Amino acid sequence: MDIKQEIEELRKQIEHHSNRYYNEDDPEISDYEFDRLMQKLKQLEQEHPEYASGNSPTQKVGGAAKRKAGVLVRHNVPMLSLQDVFTKEDVLKFVEEMQEQLQDPEFVVEYKIDGLSMSLRYENGELKLAETRGDGINFGEDVTENARVIPDVRQRLKDSPEYLEIRGEVYMKNEDFDAVNARQELLGKKPFANPRNCAAGTLRQLDASITKERKLSMFIFNIQQTRGITFASHTEGYEYLKKQGVPVIDDYRLCRSGEEVIAAIEEISENRGKLPYDIDGAVVKVNRYSDRERLGATSKVPRWAVAYKYPPEEKETVLKEIELSVGRTGRITPTAVFEPVRLCGTTVSRATLHNQDFMDELEIGIGDTIVVYKSGEIIPKVKEVKKEKRQNGWVPFQIPDVCPVCREQTVRENDTADIRCINENCPAQLERHLINFVGRDAMDIKGFGTVYIEELVKNGYIKNIADIYDLKNHREALIEEGLIGKEKNTDKLLEAIETSKKNDAYRLLTGLGISNVGKAAARAIMRNLRNFDALMNASSERLTEVEDIGEVSAECIRQFFAKEENRRLMKRLKEAGLTMECLEEENEDARFAGLTFVITGTLPTMDRKDAAALIEKMGGKVTGSVSKKTTYLLAGERAGSKRKKAEELGIPVISEEELKQMTE
Repeated sequence: MDIKQEIEELRKQIEHHSNRYYNEDDPEISDYEFDRLMQKLKQLEQEHPEYASGNSPTQKVGGAAKRKAGVLVRHNVPMLSLQDVFTKEDVLKFVEEMQEQLQDPEFVVEYKIDGLSMSLRYENGELKLAETRGDGINFGEDVTENARVIPDVRQRLKDSPEYLEIRGEVYMKNEDFDAVNARQELLGKKPFANPRNCAAGTLRQLDASITKERKLSMFIFNIQQTRGITFASHTEGYEYLKKQGVPVIDDYRLCRSGEEVIAAIEEISENRGKLPYDIDGAVVKVNRYSDRERLGATSKVPRWAVAYKYPPEEKETVLKEIELSVGRTGRITPTAVFEPVRLCGTTVSRATLHNQDFMDELEIGIGDTIVVYKSGEIIPKVKEVKKEKRQNGWVPFQIPDVCPVCREQTVRENDTADIRCINENCPAQLERHLINFVGRDAMDIKGFGTVYIEELVKNGYIKNIADIYDLKNHREALIEEGLIGKEKNTDKLLEAIETSKKNDAYRLLTGLGISNVGKAAARAIMRNLRNFDALMNASSERLTEVEDIGEVSAECIRQFFAKEENRRLMKRLKEAGLTMECLEEENEDARFAGLTFVITGTLPTMDRKDAAALIEKMGGKVTGSVSKKTTYLLAGERAGSKRKKAEELGIPVISEEELKQMTE
C-alpha cells in the first residue's frame, strides 16, 4: 500500500469510528486505539503535505450534530477538542514551548473526565440554553430540558453577570451506572457497555424523566464567554464558579514547571482507581486568559492545552476457576472466573480463554495472578499471567477429554484449536439447539423462551426437536407440574407450536442448525431444490449449484442427512405435519437476481421484514452489513453509519419509494 492509499484508508477508519463514538454512542474500539489512529494520520499528513485535505478528520471536531434529541443550535463559541499526547516527553515538550512563548506561564493540571461535553448559557443568572458539542464548530443539539434535571446544573446563579457561558462534561458515577444496568437487566434489556455510552444516550433522551431517573452528573472545566464580569485566570474563574455552587473539576493542581506538571499527572494516575467515576487522562492548561488569547487556536484544537491520555486500564486479580461451557455445535469454551475488578466503569469477574492453545500460550492455571483489561473498553480479556507470583503446587489447566456436561468423549478437530463433544444427545447442545430452532430466524415459536426449554429438557419432555411437536400429548401433565405456567399459558404455547407447522420449509432447514447454513442460505436452497426429499438426497455437486452455497456448506448438509438418526428425525417432523416443501413460488420475476441489498433506518410505510421479503421474492439477496459486494442500500430515517459507509464506497442509496418504483 502506498502512502496516499494508507492516508485515505486511515481517514476512512477514523471517520467510521468517530461516527460510532460521537453520533451512535456505540464505539467499536477504545479511546486509546482511536487516538493512536489519529496520531498516525497526523504524522503522515505532516510528512506528506502534498496529500493534505480540508476534509481530513484531523481538521474536524467531534461528530455531526443530530436532531433526534432536540433542535440544532449554533455555537456562540466553538467547542473544540484537545490535542492528545501519549508520553510524558510530549507533555514536557508542550510545557517548554509555552515557556518559550510566554512570560512565566502557569499551568493547571486536572482530571480528564470520560463523558459527554455540554455548554450552559446563562443570561442575568438564569439558565437559558444547554447544548451538546455536535460538530464542535458550528452546531450542537439543544438539550436544555434534559440538562435541567441534572442536579449539578444550576438553574440560577447567585452572583449573576449579564452573560456567562460555561462548558463541562456530563458523566455518570460508577454506582449510578451500575444501578442503571441492574435495571436494564431486570427489564430484560441490553446493558450499557460503559458509563460514557450511557451518559451520552441519556442526555439525548426525548423524555427528560428518563434522564432524571438515571442520575447524570456534571463537572465544569472551562469558562467559554462572559459579559459583565471578567477573570484573569482559569483558577480565578473556578473560584467564582465554586461560590455560585457550580461543581468544577475536582482536585485541580496549579503548577509552574515541567517537573510539577509531571508529578501532578502521576499523582492523578495513582488515584484514578479510587475515584467514584471514570477518567481517561489528565489535561494540562495554561492558566492565564491573556496568555490563552495570545496563543489562540487551530481549526481543531486550542494551542494552550493538551490532554495526556493514560494507556488502557489493566488490573491484576486472582483466577478462582475455569468454567467449561458447551455450545450448540459441541464446541467447548473455557471461561476465566476471577476476583471481581473494576475496569472502564464496570465490575468484571469473567473473561473468555478461547481454547486450549490460548491457555497453553498463557501458561495459565487455577490460583494464578492474572492481568485483565477491556478490549475496545468493552470486552474483558486476559492479557498475561504473573508467573513470579505463582504458588507452589501449580499445574497448567487442561480441558479434559470428556464433555463437562454429558461425560462422553471429546475430540479435537484437525487443523483447528477447537475441542468438541460429539454426542448429539448432549443436554448442553440440545438446549442451545432448541433455542436456535424456536428462534425468530427459524421456526419463530412465540413465547418459547430459554427458561421453558431448560425445564422441559431437565424434566425429560424434550430429547430432540421433534419432541416439541409431541408436547400437546402431555398437556395435562405440563399444567399440573407448572413447567410452562397455568392452563392459559400452556395452551398459548401449544397453539404457537401448532401454528409453526405451517412455516415455509426454509425455516425448518434454518432450525436444524446445520453448520454454515443460516437463514439466507436455507432460503436459497429450498427455493432451488423445492422440498426436503430432494435436499436429503442431493449430492455435494448438486448443492453447490445453488447460489452462494460453497463446497464446505454443501458437505456439511450432505453429512447431516447421511446420518440415520437425522433421517429418523426428519421422518418424525414430517409425520408431525411440518411443511416439507417450499411455499414460495418460483421466481417468474427475478429482476433482482444477482443483486445484494442492505436495509437500514426506519422506512416510511414498510417494515424492514416486508421490504426484505419483497426484494427476496424478486430474486435479490438481503444482508446485514455494507461491503463492496452491496448493490444498493435501502435507507430510511436515522440511517446512521451504514449510509455513511455506502456513500464512502460509492454504493447507490435508494429510498422506499425508489424501491417500489424498481419493483413495478
